[in-house]
Amino acid sequence: MTKDKGQMTTLLQKSPIHRTVLNNGIVVLVAENPAADIIAARIFVRAGSCNENREQAGLAHLLSAVMTKGCDGLSSLEIAEKVESVGASLSADAGTDYFLLSFKTVTSDFAEILTLAGRILRSPTFPETQVELERRLALQDIRSQKEQPFNVAFEQMRQVMYQNHPYSMSVLGDESTMSRLTRADLVEYHQTYFRPDNIVISIAGRVTPTDAVALVEEVFADWQSPAQALPILNLPEIKIEPQVRLKPIQTQQSIVMLGYLGTAVSSVDYAPLKLLCTYLGNGLSSRLFVELREKRGLAYEVSAFYSTRLFPASFVVYIGTAPENTSIALEGLRTEVDLLSTTEVSESALQAAKNKILGQYALGKQTNGQIAQIYGWYEILGLGIDFDTKFQELITAVSAQDAIAAACKYLKEPYLSLVGQEEAINRAMSTTGGAYA
Repeated sequence: MTKDKGQMTTLLQKSPIHRTVLNNGIVVLVAENPAADIIAARIFVRAGSCNENREQAGLAHLLSAVMTKGCDGLSSLEIAEKVESVGASLSADAGTDYFLLSFKTVTSDFAEILTLAGRILRSPTFPETQVELERRLALQDIRSQKEQPFNVAFEQMRQVMYQNHPYSMSVLGDESTMSRLTRADLVEYHQTYFRPDNIVISIAGRVTPTDAVALVEEVFADWQSPAQALPILNLPEIKIEPQVRLKPIQTQQSIVMLGYLGTAVSSVDYAPLKLLCTYLGNGLSSRLFVELREKRGLAYEVSAFYSTRLFPASFVVYIGTAPENTSIALEGLRTEVDLLSTTEVSESALQAAKNKILGQYALGKQTNGQIAQIYGWYEILGLGIDFDTKFQELITAVSAQDAIAAACKYLKEPYLSLVGQEEAINRAMSTTGGAYA
């Protein structure tokens, strides 16, 4: 460990990532990769949809849409020209747990694009015409999602599962909240959360840690955090109250969705649940695909997902099926999940799931953009960059007993969301014998 000019730089054992904390609190991560003449960067801000007031749901998304449309001294067109004239890419995005500004460029243009990203991050102008345009586009997205059966089912699921917690809302918000957002809201949100002690800059590519940190300092060293503390995130408790949500719509298929409240990524039960999700619903060899689609022909699509979240994430299994198969598909889906609590997964199936998840994980770290993304993500979630190694160790260590214990703890009483033709939904509910009453 070395100290120089008030900085602290660490090269963690087992990690190719250099981590530096600047005097103003910005965390800089650098992965030197000289293989290609490209540098990718991800600038993370702890300012996702979780940081919004419920009445302002969609604010972080709108901010991301308008962020690159004007900054101090530059119009939207001038920003686009600066980026495209050197063949670079630059974009902004918002998730539940963070805000993200991404860019990629050839090495020789890195300093120029980093400087531009700094201006955008620190001094966006949020032109009123752009705010109005992006709000209209977001409202179109919200309306179009109401026409997609899967999105309708998942929206219902989130709302009953998370109640007043921000995870209950789409990152887009809804028509009511998005319609109310103003430029002044964007300015206030930006002033509150966009500050150096709330930022991680993750860089990967043909650049040395020394050079990368020097460039970041050149752009950001004069940026000081305000005196007031960051707002404390005081989120409501999530009460587990399994419910049924039904949505009759005219569609050619039924969506049957079961949801279970899982854990945050920091929990000891995260790895067993992640592995169970892979075993159950990841890919053509997964349990749900083989049993419900290949053997029984019930599914147009069938899958499971369990997101990595700062707060308890939802463990969801779903099937898209023909209306006349809604009842039997619901029964089959529930049976397969219930088996996880009563029957240990065989060692061979468990090992296959481990190989799959670790193989996919390794393949997800091939490009500079992916490398910058994953380490910056771990840092902004508070897991630390050594979670890269820890995650793989946690998955490898999961036993069949760990898996069945996690299933017994989390996968017992599901929330149910059904979307499809009214007759099919009614028949499915009548044939379950009140199991979901």
